[in-house]
Amino acid sequence: MPSARRFAAMHLAGACLAGLTLVSACGLAEAGSGLPPLPAMGPSLRKAVAFPTNEQPGTIIIRKNEKALYLVTAPGQALRYQISVGRDGFGWTGTVKVASKTEWPEWRPPKEMRARQPELPAMVPAGPYNPLGARALYLSRDGRDTLYRIHGTNDPKGVGFDGTSGCFRLTNTDVIDLFKRVAVGAKVVVE
Repeated sequence: MPSARRFAAMHLAGACLAGLTLVSACGLAEAGSGLPPLPAMGPSLRKAVAFPTNEQPGTIIIRKNEKALYLVTAPGQALRYQISVGRDGFGWTGTVKVASKTEWPEWRPPKEMRARQPELPAMVPAGPYNPLGARALYLSRDGRDTLYRIHGTNDPKGVGFDGTSGCFRLTNTDVIDLFKRVAVGAKVVVE
């Protein structure tokens, strides 16, 4: 089995990781570094919208059927982000909270995912070649990690679909914006 760094580099060169085709479309790695070009950050798919809700500002509401994440910003207003959601058999609903946040997180596929896809590494190191992208918000219920995340992606064309294993995926540009606006402890309602 290849090292985690080599595994990530191979997949950024065009292979498929966890059902996502990772593409590199921006910049070039330093000459002679042996690394592939840095992945694309992707466009911002965010817009301010009218959003009637009784939820407090700072709450995230995910509407899976719309493939949209709403961050309530004021009474009757929200920021709407386009997202990818869980594919058939991997969707879920409920109320959770943001337990922690990480910049350029490492990725450790859960054992259930590795059982379905044994070619996955045990861990991909933190940094720009990580399939969780630029930022991750870790979701918990009753103090326990759900193993679900709101995270970025190195494949900006992979946003707006039913294609994840239950996580919610944004472009790296949008997840960086969301990361700055959301506090640890924020309520997340998945509908």
